[in-house]
Amino acid sequence: MADPRSIHSILHRPELGLSLRSPKPEITLSLALSPSPAVSTPEEGLKPEERGIRLIQLLLICAKHASSGNVHRADECLRQISQLASISGDSMQRLATRFASALAVRLVKRWPGLYKALNLTHQWPKQELVRAKPPLSQAFPYLVFAYAIITRTLLQTMAEERMIHIVDLGSSDAKFWVPLLRSFSRLPNGTPHLKITCVNNDKIALENLGQRLVKEAESLDMPFQFNPINTRLTEQTIDMLRVRTGEALAFISVLRLHELLAEDDRVVANFGGRNNNTNNAIIKDCRQMGQFLSSLRSMSPKVLFLVEQEADHNQTRLVDRFVEGLHYYSAVFDSMDATLAATGEERVVLEEMFGREIENIVACEGVEREERHERYGRWMVRFGQVGFKPVRMWFDAMEDAQKMVETCGREGYKIVDERASLMICWHDRPLYAVSAWTC
Repeated sequence: MADPRSIHSILHRPELGLSLRSPKPEITLSLALSPSPAVSTPEEGLKPEERGIRLIQLLLICAKHASSGNVHRADECLRQISQLASISGDSMQRLATRFASALAVRLVKRWPGLYKALNLTHQWPKQELVRAKPPLSQAFPYLVFAYAIITRTLLQTMAEERMIHIVDLGSSDAKFWVPLLRSFSRLPNGTPHLKITCVNNDKIALENLGQRLVKEAESLDMPFQFNPINTRLTEQTIDMLRVRTGEALAFISVLRLHELLAEDDRVVANFGGRNNNTNNAIIKDCRQMGQFLSSLRSMSPKVLFLVEQEADHNQTRLVDRFVEGLHYYSAVFDSMDATLAATGEERVVLEEMFGREIENIVACEGVEREERHERYGRWMVRFGQVGFKPVRMWFDAMEDAQKMVETCGREGYKIVDERASLMICWHDRPLYAVSAWTC
């Protein structure tokens, strides 16, 4: 039974008017806003659940005003939210703080000079946050599950190959690569020649990973080559990858491919406006993504792995992104609340990382909005359009997935088989989708 104090339970209270019409990956969200919100409701003495409902109401009202440009009313909502939310409170208070901050940034960006001046004071530069992510894996095991799934499938796929080339499209996480090298060194048919190409615009991360992997390969007496590419995915070319004839090629993208969906799309500013596009199954065409996937397909990889957030944050209207974001990150914050200490450094770093994602989803538009997460069903369409086909991870996927969850030692996590992908869930909410593709 769900904790009545959890954000998930609060979001599904009928008085909020928020509903999920389908538990399946393709979700339609509806929002009902009271035309005359009681913004003067006393805030003192509220119970946690009442406070959570009040925070959601205020966030939705504030988002409406922020989207329509009503700065004064949005400011009043933010003032009330600040009295109820807390960066160190319960999960609902913490989540409300992040969404309120994102709305405030959206408002401040109306004055570019002011925004840029305030943005200089960020405590954690983005690249430092990315580098801080690997040590958190055991405490927040979604990536642990994803890495285990990829590693097992990759070893099975490449078991007979002698020249293997794996391209990392952006993650550069030593917590994945070091164990993978060790696994390849123990293959029954002997150690293959392994080349790893990493694409990343963080030069320091590339240097650190290269040094670590070269040292590890030497200790394993493994033929090894590291090819760092210090650039963004949008600037990557086929020539940079140095793919050679005879190499068994694989690509791995972990939480990065959605950035290629960023484009200068038209902004629909009216938060509560009528949406003429009622077919949520329509996939927005993205030339940049299509060209990138086509270039990968042209190299005939043996397998391509994709790990992405199982959410639909690539919608034009703020209302759709905002409500979807509330549902998605409520599950993320509830899972952190259940598994991490309230004051631990791990949780602080994770919440700051997710706060940056929320800010990008809510406050940014056009090419600046890079956190364009899409559900697996939409990725199936995009990959299918360029000739990729999904492949199942392994034969006894669910039995082995259950063992992984049990090894984690924490309740609440699930791994569910969904249309040739594996969904990593918090209770019944899918949060990350892991899939494999071939030509």
